[in-house]
Amino acid sequence: MLQIRDILWGFLYIACAAAIQVQVTPTHREISVGESKFFLCEVVGDAKDIDWFAPNGEKILPNNPNVQVNRNDETTSTLTIYHADVDDAGIYKCVARSGDKEAQATVQVKIFQKITFKNVPSPQEFNEGDDADIICDVVGSPVPFILWKHKGVRIQSNKDVRYNVMDNGHLLIRGIKKTDEGAYNCEARVMETGEINFKMINVVVNVLPTIRARQSEVNATADMGVSILLACDADGFPEPAVTWAYNNVILESGDKYSLNDDGSELVIKDVIKVDEGDYTCIARNKAGEMSQEVSLNVFVQAKITYMNNQTATEFDDEVTLTCEASGDPTPSISWSFQNRMFSEGEQSHDRNIVVRSHARVSSLLLKNVDFTYAGQYLCTASNSIGQDNQPVYLEVRYAPKILGVVAVYTWEGNPANISCEVEAHPGASVTWFRDGLQVPSVNTTNVKIYSKQSNSYLEVSPESQSDFGSYNCTATNAMGTESKEFLLIQAEVPSSPEIQQVEPFSSSAVVEFDEPDSFGGVPIIKYLVEWRLDGHGWTGKEYDATEDLTRITIVGLTPDTIYEVKMSAVNGKGESESSAAVKFKTGPIREPSAPKLEAMVQNQGNALKVNWIKQDDGGSPIKHYLVRYKAKHVSDWKPEIRMPHSSEYVVLGGLDWNTEYEVRVVAVNQKGKSEPGILSFRTATEPTTMPGASGSGLSTGAIVGILIVVFFALLVAVDVTCYFLNKCGLLMCIAVNFCGKAGPGAKSKDMEEGKANFTKDESKEPIVEVRTEEEPTQNQEGVGPAEPNETTPLTEPEKKTKDDVKTEANNTAVEVKTVPNEAPQTNGNESKA
Repeated sequence: MLQIRDILWGFLYIACAAAIQVQVTPTHREISVGESKFFLCEVVGDAKDIDWFAPNGEKILPNNPNVQVNRNDETTSTLTIYHADVDDAGIYKCVARSGDKEAQATVQVKIFQKITFKNVPSPQEFNEGDDADIICDVVGSPVPFILWKHKGVRIQSNKDVRYNVMDNGHLLIRGIKKTDEGAYNCEARVMETGEINFKMINVVVNVLPTIRARQSEVNATADMGVSILLACDADGFPEPAVTWAYNNVILESGDKYSLNDDGSELVIKDVIKVDEGDYTCIARNKAGEMSQEVSLNVFVQAKITYMNNQTATEFDDEVTLTCEASGDPTPSISWSFQNRMFSEGEQSHDRNIVVRSHARVSSLLLKNVDFTYAGQYLCTASNSIGQDNQPVYLEVRYAPKILGVVAVYTWEGNPANISCEVEAHPGASVTWFRDGLQVPSVNTTNVKIYSKQSNSYLEVSPESQSDFGSYNCTATNAMGTESKEFLLIQAEVPSSPEIQQVEPFSSSAVVEFDEPDSFGGVPIIKYLVEWRLDGHGWTGKEYDATEDLTRITIVGLTPDTIYEVKMSAVNGKGESESSAAVKFKTGPIREPSAPKLEAMVQNQGNALKVNWIKQDDGGSPIKHYLVRYKAKHVSDWKPEIRMPHSSEYVVLGGLDWNTEYEVRVVAVNQKGKSEPGILSFRTATEPTTMPGASGSGLSTGAIVGILIVVFFALLVAVDVTCYFLNKCGLLMCIAVNFCGKAGPGAKSKDMEEGKANFTKDESKEPIVEVRTEEEPTQNQEGVGPAEPNETTPLTEPEKKTKDDVKTEANNTAVEVKTVPNEAPQTNGNESKA
């Protein structure tokens, strides 16, 4: 059975036998990018040529690799598109020719492309403040529509002018900020197909570093072996790396420099002057770099670098000493010589010493050189960092100069030294002459020469008047010779002193006198004072002469008696004539003069030793001394202390610390009391530790605590002993009152009677014990009644109350206890609890 299609084609062939017909199957098609498809061109009729034409109208040649044409047979041809691309889309045409006959048919090829993200990098980094172009290249067919989202919110340019979605789909953010950082969603949509796709892009905003120096200017001192720290703090994103540069050279850790882990701190070791300058702290990250300068100022302590010693000759016109110093700040330079200071612009009063300075050099100009200019000059260079001192020496060569006392006094038989003091440079030789002849000579034995450093001593032991007179000292050196005459003079006895007045007292007198007008050439050794009653012999006493001695006190005089006194002076030569005698009358017997007081604080610091010096006793022997003292801030005096007449001091102890006290001492004779000698003093501040105690020693409190513990231990031991041996003490009291045990009062009547017999025996010498009740016993201060002892028989002790015992104790001031000396003795305190 024939198919319908074959029938139709048969009719068509018959109908068109005279014409050519072309048909392309299929007539249109959609192809995805990358797919391969073919199209069939069928010709009805006798066609000689079948050709395919591309959408651009050009004939498709057989050698085209992507779009190929193949002639299958006489009536069909195939168009094959391999790996379709968007550019392959369009209308393709199939043309059949036979002679002058032509027929054609077309097919529309649509290339369909899914959304494809071609260039969407992530992350994308930008610098803060830049116009950020966020790339999102999307291809698709039809062309997709791009929208952007940030933090889930669609970006709309009409609401924020900083944002703009460009024609190419990129997102432009003008002046991007750190807050713009984060994830952005690039979303592509095809309206015709409803296709949608998106990509997440991480946007990073890098922040240019900021940098701040902790100190923009740092000061250091050179040549001190010190290290200095330069530091800066940097911030930015990403975290910037910090480096340091000096003179455009990057610094690295080593012997000279040290950097911490993040590079923010630079340590410069062993700072010297050449380290001074500007150091650059550089912070770098992806956004760029920033720098900050730190200035290091290196100061140098003043140091003297040059000194010159000089040598001059006396009477030279001038000599210059030079001192050069270094340092930063520039040091000032001054000079000193023998406690005299000289600085720039100053000069001596005689204008012979002038200081001139320029920059770091100072010169000391000495004019009209004198031998006194010789010696050590001190150059001092100082600045704000410190100072340096260096000595410079000036040597002055000069002829000898002889010094010393010209006149020397002595007497026959007494050796005397004539001193010839020579100053010279270089050193001089010294020669002695007498009457033109060098001494000592071979014929002289009483003349000797001694030399010591720059002095020459001529020792002369005069044997006769001829040894006195002129002696010549001659000194010689390379610069010249100097001579000087010295006189050895016969000493005389002094003139007599002159008594000005006598101030009498009851048993003493003070003699005031003037020194002799002439000492005789040698010092006064002593004074001889003589006194007597009318018609009696002289009594004398020698007093050593001291400087400014003009008052002498004579003692041991009789009251209400007329005396006369005279004086003479004694030197090495002998005694002067006596002064004119002066009469005076001693006073009647009276109260003694107030003693003179002296005080010395003892080692404890709160104890005082008060010494007194007896003055005039008023013509009657001192019987005793009365001592009173008190703290000045209180009104009551401490109890008066009586000291024997022979005593010379008293020690006051246990005084309050850091307190001012007043002490009064009165001398007493048979006539009465003297005026008080008064002394004020302040005790020391209380020490924080025991004097002499080491850091590991016991404190005062610890020692007291130990003593208390030992004391109570002894009391317990004694009480236990008393209980077991004599049935008394605190334990016995407890046993009697609480346990009902019989006490010592239960002894037999025979013992009591025996004691009575002993007491009545008058042949036995009694022992008397006196105990005052001013000092309370333990029972009086304790909690129980006092226990009776053997001298108080126990009679109904239970009837006595505490009040009875206390009343009895208070009414009894003194207790007298008589015990035969042959009776067994017991401790009076053994019965006390």
